Amino acid sequence: MTTLAPPHAAAQDPAHMVAEAERALHDIAAARAMVGRVIFGQESVVEQTLVAILAGGHALLVGVPGLAKTKLVETLGTVLGLDARRVQFTPDLMPSDIVGTEVMDQDAGGRRSFRFVRGPVFAQLLMADEINRASPRTQSALLQSMQEYHVTVAGERHDLPAPFHVLATQNPLEQEGTYPLPEAQLDRFLLQVDVHYPSLDAERRILLATTGVAEDRAAGVISAERLREIQALVRRMPVPERVVEAILALVRSARPGHGSKEADAHVAWGPGPRASQAFMTCVRARALYEGRLAPSIDDVRALAEPILQHRMALNFSARAEGVGVRDVVAALARAAA
Repeated sequence: MTTLAPPHAAAQDPAHMVAEAERALHDIAAARAMVGRVIFGQESVVEQTLVAILAGGHALLVGVPGLAKTKLVETLGTVLGLDARRVQFTPDLMPSDIVGTEVMDQDAGGRRSFRFVRGPVFAQLLMADEINRASPRTQSALLQSMQEYHVTVAGERHDLPAPFHVLATQNPLEQEGTYPLPEAQLDRFLLQVDVHYPSLDAERRILLATTGVAEDRAAGVISAERLREIQALVRRMPVPERVVEAILALVRSARPGHGSKEADAHVAWGPGPRASQAFMTCVRARALYEGRLAPSIDDVRALAEPILQHRMALNFSARAEGVGVRDVVAALARAAA
């Protein structure tokens, strides 16, 4: 089978890479098990969020309040050995509240100088709670962090720690007093993870496990440095050519004017090449998460909705017919298959 891989992959020892992958499979399985001790149900949410982190990207968690989004982020920070911080986004939040600000110091001799005080964005895992409540000015500051992995204050560049991930939450119901995220910022989220209500059995476990005297807590399983090694391994994993072709076919079919009747009828604008890049990293990460050493077309189908839904906009005709973006993505995925 023909595979596509980074240029340096050919020089690697296959046996060594397989050994690395098997070690990564063991570490990821341990992380999954530890998260499952604290987060009940929500298997797809945990999977997609971990896939985004393993692929080195950011994720947008969309769901109503009370579905353990905050607890999931806190748990992942502990399990993955990351320095995690949380920012509650509000309309009066300023960019300096996130990235930091300069303060004036005076030494014993009376000499004054400016000193940069780092904000909460200088973390390895940043939870941006209710991100759409912040003003566009604050959004732009976070956008630079997410894309460039550094911030600029008073003309000075300050690099963020590595790894750096943003897990943002958004309430899909409460829209009063919110600022919709610009398309450019949505595109920087590798995945949009929809958080649904738990199943009956999962909710029963939640009641029994969280309302007693003691409650299970997560423990560290891997370190931040080990996470970076796994992320580098994900980038080196070869992708079969047929999977690459499936990615290209699906992403291009989501753009109006590219031969897809579904997109021509319902899509105003579709995903750009960044969606294809997201697929290329996420299918590898999902394969490792599932305990496999190579991605398949099933990974493309499974990730179609979280990768594409926030990178597309429907036209008036679709909204008038009551067609949702998830319906369009599902139809495109079936046709591409």
